[in-house]
Amino acid sequence: MGNASDNASIHQPGSQAARQPGFVRELVAATLVVAFALVWRGWSGGPAADATPPQAPAAATPAAPKPLALVNGAEITADQLAAECLARHGVTVLETLVNRTLIEQACRKAGVTVTAADVTAEIEAMAKRFSVPTDKWLELIEKERGIKPQQYADDIVWPMLALRILAREAGEPTAEEIRTAYETRFGPAIKARIIAARTRDEAEKLRAQAVAAPDEFGALARQHSVDVGSASANGWVQPIRLHSGDPAFDRAAFALEPGEISPVVQVADQFIVIKCEGRLPAAEVTLADATPGLTADLRERKSRQASTEVFRAIQDSSRIENVLNDPARSQASPGVAALVNGEPIPVERVRGITVERHGQEVLEILITRALIGQALARQQQAVVQADLDAEVARAATSMGFKRADGSPDVEAWLERVTREEKIPLRHYMEDVVWPSVALKKLVGGVPVLKEDLDKAFAATFGPRARCRIIVLDSQRRAQEVWQLARKNPTAEAIGALAETYSVDPTTRALRGEVPPIQRFGGQPTLEREVFALAPGELSGVVQIADRFMVIFCEGFTDPAKVSFDEVRDELYDDIFEKKQRIEMARHFSHLRESASIDNFLAGTSQTPTGQGRGTDPKATTLSKVGPDDLGQPRAGSRRGSGVVPAAHAQ
Repeated sequence: MGNASDNASIHQPGSQAARQPGFVRELVAATLVVAFALVWRGWSGGPAADATPPQAPAAATPAAPKPLALVNGAEITADQLAAECLARHGVTVLETLVNRTLIEQACRKAGVTVTAADVTAEIEAMAKRFSVPTDKWLELIEKERGIKPQQYADDIVWPMLALRILAREAGEPTAEEIRTAYETRFGPAIKARIIAARTRDEAEKLRAQAVAAPDEFGALARQHSVDVGSASANGWVQPIRLHSGDPAFDRAAFALEPGEISPVVQVADQFIVIKCEGRLPAAEVTLADATPGLTADLRERKSRQASTEVFRAIQDSSRIENVLNDPARSQASPGVAALVNGEPIPVERVRGITVERHGQEVLEILITRALIGQALARQQQAVVQADLDAEVARAATSMGFKRADGSPDVEAWLERVTREEKIPLRHYMEDVVWPSVALKKLVGGVPVLKEDLDKAFAATFGPRARCRIIVLDSQRRAQEVWQLARKNPTAEAIGALAETYSVDPTTRALRGEVPPIQRFGGQPTLEREVFALAPGELSGVVQIADRFMVIFCEGFTDPAKVSFDEVRDELYDDIFEKKQRIEMARHFSHLRESASIDNFLAGTSQTPTGQGRGTDPKATTLSKVGPDDLGQPRAGSRRGSGVVPAAHAQ
């Protein structure tokens, strides 16, 4: 089962220093780290020490909060960090705690116990299932999902085991279910291209054109299909297998012989035309040999489904009161974050877990804000509300959120950010908009050269190369395949070689076809080789990074019928923004490298590099943007409101 807390929602009835050398400084840093660890133990409800400390004198003055970081001497305290962690991640952590409490209550009621040994055994079993050592499995979970081992055990594995027991026996897979799974995994497959349309009439027209000129199916898909993934690959999709998707789509695909084109098939809200490009035989694996593994997979799937149903039933029969985000309830129940069937979850527990899990990343955000704020103060600049409003409007416009009159639809954009991107408005403004505005003020203007405009025009509107590429993992292998290719340098022959020898799954599945290659698109070596070829010409062996490629040029697309003057202003704005973003990133790197930062939570400390703290950030030299940076797609070059320091990425 997946993490129950990932899917469950809280039900809310009625509401919704600079570094100083020497031993003394190190001792102070170590003391601060230990102090924070003790504070954290108190937050998290850890075991108290057996000995009772002596009582402080009645007149003693409370000690000042200890800093967790010093940024050029400015303090960031534990209280500041805890408050920010709770504000940013409290809702998510509380939801997890509510879900765990629900399951714990159900286990107590049913007499079910899941021990730490049970959790450890399950983690070991999962690692074994994927044929990796347990420690490597936990490293992979942390790297891929950002979940630390203890959180993985507490929030994912424990609930999974508990719900599995509460669900009891979900039932053994039937013979029919095993056979269906066998056909899906090991059965024959159809190599195919598709064209997807939004309406049946449009699909029928495209089908008629495809039937009249079957060899143009790929071009039709590229020009008209609304499925971007397959359209960019001339209609190619991954091999279609039985029972792997919509039944009507599967039936239509398997009814085709190589070269045939299907009738229009409706799948959800799209209308699809399929062209069979060949058939792949079933794998040489017998049903008997595959049955044990398939049975285990199906059993696990059934268990997950039953567990989900049990958890949903537990939720539906429970009373959950969210106190944390309700001012009235918080006043009536101080120190309580939520009530689960009357059982309280303390705010301090939620705060402690948010610091434990998110303290490092949030502290980096606070350090970044301090660095940028200090730089603004040195330049005697300030970010005002009008600046923020203008940046939000610019972001809305750049992302296509416009009203009928062409003005930016700020409300719709902010709704998109807060709802679909799941970024609270306050954090979007503080972590994305404010740093962008501040860094733009610190950087100022950037030059846009005629050379920049020319290259951007060529990248965006110039011809593109249509190629087939075979990707190999060694020079020797590439030379062998190149020798085979030059004997018959045709698109069909190169496609067959790619299907047989390419180590890249995509080019292998698509018979070497790749999306048309543009000039100045960010792949200089590849582009130089491709645009040196004539249609029908085969390249030599081309090395790019650790891969070796054999390239066949099929031809070039026609340039777009647009004049430079028509698009100059748009190109200028786009290049200016890109170059400004690059300088913003460089400037922030300079601020970071020239700062004195002591991070006691992470146990790290840095002193200024280069000229030290006296370095003037304004002296950063504007760097010329390379030609390969100018051909990137305009829409893809923007993320919300522009460049954001890494620590602010959501």
